[in-house]
Amino acid sequence: MAVTPERFVVVSPDFFDVTRSPAGLELAEALTLAARRLHETTTAQATLRTAVQLAVELLPGAEHAGVLEIDRAEGRRTVAWTDDIVRDAEAPELAHWERLWTSPVARLPEGDGDAGTEPGPLSDLGLRSVLSLRLRADRRRLTVLTAYSGEPCAFDDTTARLGRLFTAHVSLALNSVTVQEQLTEAMHTRDLIGQATGVLMERLDIDAAAAFESLVRASQRENVKLRDLARRIVGATDN
Repeated sequence: MAVTPERFVVVSPDFFDVTRSPAGLELAEALTLAARRLHETTTAQATLRTAVQLAVELLPGAEHAGVLEIDRAEGRRTVAWTDDIVRDAEAPELAHWERLWTSPVARLPEGDGDAGTEPGPLSDLGLRSVLSLRLRADRRRLTVLTAYSGEPCAFDDTTARLGRLFTAHVSLALNSVTVQEQLTEAMHTRDLIGQATGVLMERLDIDAAAAFESLVRASQRENVKLRDLARRIVGATDN
């Protein structure tokens, strides 16, 4: 029986809500095209850059977008952005980000400072609405895609549902390219270790098993990763 590849599966009941009308079918087609663009990327960084561009194109009201990594030990770091205002917007501590450890969506309380409402924390940047969507989360690190708008109350529940569908595609594409990068790195590491083992075999006149054991012992003794030590040995031979 044929199995649908995981990266093309959107696991969300919201998908059926947005495809029951002509407008919904247009959104479904837009999401399909977005997914195709995401899966054409070849690195995690390229996936995130594409994601923030697509967020502005897909999410009604979105004018800017960025991806933020929040590490409980190391703090916050903006890893992709559409323009510089995003980096300024993600510099302050926004309380709604904390909610994303347990919730897939968070919106910043919106106010424009008029008619008795309190100005938002990003009003100095001309931003009035913030919609944040969780991409990844574990006990230590949170990855968030956030859309920004200069209009108050720009993001409604429909936009939030569409955002969840979109981030499902982003997460799947990100997982796929991350696995590919890890496999490529593993193959490169294996080749490096093989070359370093060959150098030690020739230099020390020993067999492959003894050369590999020597490499492992040196790695442990010097507290250096095996691939880094192998790279050093191969690099010294090339020079």
